[in-house]
Amino acid sequence: MWSRMVQWYRDWEQEQLRVLDEPAAAQTVREGWRRAAACKLASMSPIERAQLRDFSLKYRGWRVYAAIGKLIVLFSLCGVGLYLLAPEKGLLASIVVVNVLCLITMFVFLVAYFNYRKMIGKTLQMSVALMFCAGIGALVGSTHGAMKKGVSFQDALATRWVQALVTGLGAGLFIAIPMAVVGGLRNQQYENLHSKLEHEAERDRAARELSEAKLRMLHAQIEPHFLFNTLGAVQQLAEHQAPRAAALTANLITFLRASLSEMRSERVTLAADFGMIDAYLKVMTVRQGERLRFTLDLPPALASVEVPSMMLLTLVENAIKHGIEPSLRGGEIRISAAREGSALHLCVRDTGAGLADQPGSGEGLTNVRTRLLLLYGPAATLRISGADDGGVLAEIHLPLATVESAA
Repeated sequence: MWSRMVQWYRDWEQEQLRVLDEPAAAQTVREGWRRAAACKLASMSPIERAQLRDFSLKYRGWRVYAAIGKLIVLFSLCGVGLYLLAPEKGLLASIVVVNVLCLITMFVFLVAYFNYRKMIGKTLQMSVALMFCAGIGALVGSTHGAMKKGVSFQDALATRWVQALVTGLGAGLFIAIPMAVVGGLRNQQYENLHSKLEHEAERDRAARELSEAKLRMLHAQIEPHFLFNTLGAVQQLAEHQAPRAAALTANLITFLRASLSEMRSERVTLAADFGMIDAYLKVMTVRQGERLRFTLDLPPALASVEVPSMMLLTLVENAIKHGIEPSLRGGEIRISAAREGSALHLCVRDTGAGLADQPGSGEGLTNVRTRLLLLYGPAATLRISGADDGGVLAEIHLPLATVESAA
């Protein structure tokens, strides 16, 4: 019998927690008083439900039995104190009365504490109801006590109604006033918390809009930088190597046609990004001649992974501008992508002039770092270092889980 009661309580407790998590689950509860109770929970505000859920989890299972047991012991001691003050009531009666009254009071306070949004407009009605119930209870108890002493019902009712009225009024006020105070304080707390959450939501929205604006600005800075470099190559070739200008123009048209849409996107697949870089380097090879060589290494398994657009292209441009062009012998650029555990490793390696005195301080690299921070936070990194065989190694590490979830 006891095990069945415990199991019933656990099921009911789990049911209430589910409704607190998902208010719509109240409609799936079995009809009757359990569904009515679940609908009451579902009608609470999100903040009230969250607070009640935290309380329920804290006093879940055996903890609630322990808490109730401690309260009963405390109230029983108060009942013993009442018996010492008024022995004529009887020890057992004093303990039972104090426990019943105090447990009802505790229940009322819990209702007021966790359902304060609805209580604020019903304080007067509930106070009157409590005083009426307390008065009726006092009248019934007093009349019954008088009748046990041989007094008739009419005489007992006539002589004890004033006492019952005063007792009921006092008991009702004893419960109603603290309940109204608790409800008022909890509502004030609710308003403060609600305002704080609204402020945080507004701050997050403003930060998100600022981040998006910064990304658009950085993207706008990168695009002209790339286009001016490419057009500069066309101009130089047209001035000094006119017979090859047609071939370069054809390559440039192919490149622009393939990459124009990617340049306006926030993210592109690695396949599209490597294709754009391949077209760009073919254009630059016409300008550099044999001084520029390049290889691309993209595993098929990573072709569909999405990355910030034009990020790798910025590193390639940087390698040409600061590595290949200043070097008398030119050099080779190797672009690769690999998976390293839970990270995506992107690498741009050149065999050009090597590191400057202050590596990684250019505008293009600053833009890349800023975009990585805005998009992925501190989990994404850009590292510039000297390569073992000369030149520069630019490495980007992105958390693959974040990359895939963003996609």
